[in-house]
Amino acid sequence: MVNIKNIIFLGLFACLLSQPVQAKLFGAKSFTLDNGLQVVVAENHKAPIVKYMLWYKAGAVDEPNGKGGTAHLLEHLMFRGTSKVSGAMFDDVLKKNGVESNAFTSLDFTAYHHVLDISKLELVMALEADRMENLQITPENFSLERDIVYQERKQVVDNNPSAPFTESYRKILWQEHPYNRSVSGTENEIKSLTLEDVQNFYNGFYSPDNAILVLAGDIDFQTAQVLAQKYYGEIKKRPLAAKAKFSKIKPAMQSKLEMTLPQINTPRLIKTYIAPSFNTDKNAIYDLTVFSKYLGEGETSELYKDLVLKQKKTISVSSSYDYTSRSYGLFSISALPADGVSPQELEQAIDASVQKALREMNIDKINNTKEKMLSGLVYLQDNPFDAADTLGVMSAVGMSVADIENHAEHIKQVKYQDIKETATKMLSQTFVATGILNPKGEN
Repeated sequence: MVNIKNIIFLGLFACLLSQPVQAKLFGAKSFTLDNGLQVVVAENHKAPIVKYMLWYKAGAVDEPNGKGGTAHLLEHLMFRGTSKVSGAMFDDVLKKNGVESNAFTSLDFTAYHHVLDISKLELVMALEADRMENLQITPENFSLERDIVYQERKQVVDNNPSAPFTESYRKILWQEHPYNRSVSGTENEIKSLTLEDVQNFYNGFYSPDNAILVLAGDIDFQTAQVLAQKYYGEIKKRPLAAKAKFSKIKPAMQSKLEMTLPQINTPRLIKTYIAPSFNTDKNAIYDLTVFSKYLGEGETSELYKDLVLKQKKTISVSSSYDYTSRSYGLFSISALPADGVSPQELEQAIDASVQKALREMNIDKINNTKEKMLSGLVYLQDNPFDAADTLGVMSAVGMSVADIENHAEHIKQVKYQDIKETATKMLSQTFVATGILNPKGEN
């Protein structure tokens, strides 16, 4: 099982927005069963393969305080058997049938995914439907998986020299917001988890009306309707537990973290703004998506041309924007200083370069940026794996199929003046955290 602390499909979004105007992205369709399970289908009949993803709209933010790691531990235990499929039979059956399976937990959701030959679809659907309803957590399996999760946590921290910086930076960025927590939980939290904690999370969130099934590949819509009803239709929804309440971030504030750590080879700088997401300001996301492309995505971006090619202040610089979250989004700028340039000097140069890019933004530059983004979508449209990922994460944060399919049209309609206004507001009126990570022995 894969533990992903933050699922940010920025590469996919860059492709996603590269489609010809008026064209639909995947031609996806959606339906909902009587028990509330949403099913999203993207047909692609070029190969007899399907990517199957079951997304539960619950993640680390939904854990009770002090119970960090519950969602991730449950993800592990979902592979440990049900009242019908005992022990390791789940994995064994799938492997024998050539099905590639895995899962990940994030702050906002948990997803289980499989890549399979279309002939194995009913097998996978039967197994997934069974563990949605009949998971059996034995004391032995609970203790085993809790130890595994604990060791994973230790290895991630011990083997990642920047882990202390990453965790501290997340806390100063998110303040008291639930996004300040680690998906894995702390070592003490993991050790204190009980079987009852995990069972309560399963009972409270793993219900069909809190899930999205995404099928992408060699599956037609009518067949998907029949099979979804056959395997999931009789599962009764359970009362949902209370989900996370998201506190408001204090606006127009700044925080800074500077840390010196061993085993760090090069100074690093990151600047992150709390930004609009689809759920906080769906109109602003299109402005900021174009702005990020214009500002710092690729070697033709404004920051790269100014700071790498012209001023030679940095060996790399980039911006990124993630709006696929249940609460706020993030807009980040990261860079590695060139030899002889301190992180502090680079920070000043970045701030000045961002303001310069804003001042020099014009209609022609924005139109050129949008044309690059709308230049083609062949790869993403042809790849059911990317289709399932994109449809899943966007649906899981509340975007409708219509929102997703018409995304490029929204980008096409973005106006230069709106981009400048939205970007200026984000840069000046939202919370920003700056992080500087130095190699040991450097200031």
